[in-house]
Amino acid sequence: MRTFWRGIGVSGGLCAALAAAACSPKRAAETVVANALSATGDTFSSDDDPALVEAAIPFGLKMMEAVIEDLPRHQGLLLSAASGFTGYAYAFVQPEADETEAAQPEKSAELRLRARKLFLRARGYGLRALDVAHPGMSAALLGSAAGPRQAALARAAKQDVPAMYWTGASWGAAIADGKDDIALIGTLPAVTDLMVRALALDPDWGGGSLQEFFVAFDAARGRRKEAEEHFRRALALDHGTRLSLFVSHAEGILLPEQDRAAFVAELRKVLAFDVDESRARADRLANVLAQRRARWLLSRLDELFL
Repeated sequence: MRTFWRGIGVSGGLCAALAAAACSPKRAAETVVANALSATGDTFSSDDDPALVEAAIPFGLKMMEAVIEDLPRHQGLLLSAASGFTGYAYAFVQPEADETEAAQPEKSAELRLRARKLFLRARGYGLRALDVAHPGMSAALLGSAAGPRQAALARAAKQDVPAMYWTGASWGAAIADGKDDIALIGTLPAVTDLMVRALALDPDWGGGSLQEFFVAFDAARGRRKEAEEHFRRALALDHGTRLSLFVSHAEGILLPEQDRAAFVAELRKVLAFDVDESRARADRLANVLAQRRARWLLSRLDELFL
């Protein structure tokens, strides 16, 4: 998803902020740095070298955490930390866990545990961002009672959707990687309520990011018709330039249906896409990673299909 790389690129604005920090009062300087770190940029999203980005991202994430310690209520920075940790785990740690599962099960288990911890760290920052806007929101979401949770979510507004999305996306991913954690699985209703409310508030947010989430989410819950509707809506919003959407459709809907021909055709369409074409250049990194996932899936056809 194109919004994964929000705020983790080290841009010229950040360099200027760091220079200001050397000659400004501490709190003012930290605010400048926090604003620069949480600014949206395409430094990473337009890159075509996943290995370079994977090595660079941890520095930006740890810098965010260092500044958050002194500015714990900076909502933009909390949101960037939530999206950054989610994106890093989803794009780099989780795929490696999948790809090593057959040959190196112990390594795969370690990577999956690491991914889960990163997703939960991201969820923590997302919940803190929601609490800045709506005190007590995190307690209501983490509680087991549906009534207080839904009452808290009723207070959310359209401007809260980014924090709701990153909180729910990271939380849902942690559950998917933590199938042995009964307590964590028990929080799935909170994820459902959170994301359904976000969808109601701004269904077109992120150029179809929310719709894409529900392609996989509804498919996993056996709601194929709804998942297909979300796929069509996301496709209309994105104009076919987001390759992860096709991979989600193939894995979430075509694979469970064991439709091998359609699955292969969908993934070959992903591989045939020119990631350097002008209309998709801003999403180049995400598309390169989607193509890598498509190649891996196509290499496992005999394992995936009966």
